[in-house]
Amino acid sequence: MGFGPYLLLATLEGLVQAAVLSITAAGLSLVFGVMRVVNVAHGEFVMLGAVIAWFTASLLTGHPAMGFAAALLVSPLLVGAVAFASERVVLRRLDYNPEATIVATIGLLYILQQTVLLVYGPDARPVDPPFYYTIRFPWFGYSAYKLFVIGAAIVIMGGIWFVLQKTRAGLVMRAAQYDRETAQAFGIPVDRVSAWVFALGAMLAAIAGVLVVPIQQAHYLMGADPLLLSFIVVIIGGLGSMSGTVLAAVLVGLSDGIISMMFSPTLAKMVSTLLVALVLVFRPNGLLGKAAR
Repeated sequence: MGFGPYLLLATLEGLVQAAVLSITAAGLSLVFGVMRVVNVAHGEFVMLGAVIAWFTASLLTGHPAMGFAAALLVSPLLVGAVAFASERVVLRRLDYNPEATIVATIGLLYILQQTVLLVYGPDARPVDPPFYYTIRFPWFGYSAYKLFVIGAAIVIMGGIWFVLQKTRAGLVMRAAQYDRETAQAFGIPVDRVSAWVFALGAMLAAIAGVLVVPIQQAHYLMGADPLLLSFIVVIIGGLGSMSGTVLAAVLVGLSDGIISMMFSPTLAKMVSTLLVALVLVFRPNGLLGKAAR
């Protein structure tokens, strides 16, 4: 295979990674933007979504699309319920104190991880994609499911934009993000909004887990990479900036995919870390982030 087709293949792989990363990081960015909470357990919600997807798919016989569709419905709901309960029981009682919530979400990370280890076990287990089809390019064949993941991410991110910009729920979330005290003075139940936002962020992470598990395998330690890359994306894009998150996810996903295939995964992680350092030095608020008022 020549350099051009190989670069095209690497670019497609980078776009798949960018698609999953944009959904994962969108949840993290939304939680920080509205609640000002750094959720260290966010990667475990991706892992939990993937594991629940495996459980759901394994219970259903027949065409893999049935199990995948059920997982895409059940997994976000269950993970969202876990996140909602965690916010009500732990984070709200800490009054969203930045230092305390970091420690609390680290504790939540280990609780989720070890619970899954006890129930699910240490083995990595695959989930069949909903369909097997290969797109034939002149130089190579490419998985149609991976292209579906890219399309699904575009639809999901468009849905998030619509909700945030065109609906009353989005207006309430944006009001709580810009000024919590004023929003509460106008009768917006900020604490309840925070609980639903935390659940929504976890549901987005779970959707990313469901989408990625036919490509990777579900295992109890798979949350580390999504968490690290999501933090990199959110820092580069700008804390709380959804448009910046999408831009940074594309940049990081493409660079990581292309460099990993053409050179090495280690170099790809080094480049991502260098991008974070450069952004922190020259644009501390991120590419599209705004200075705190």
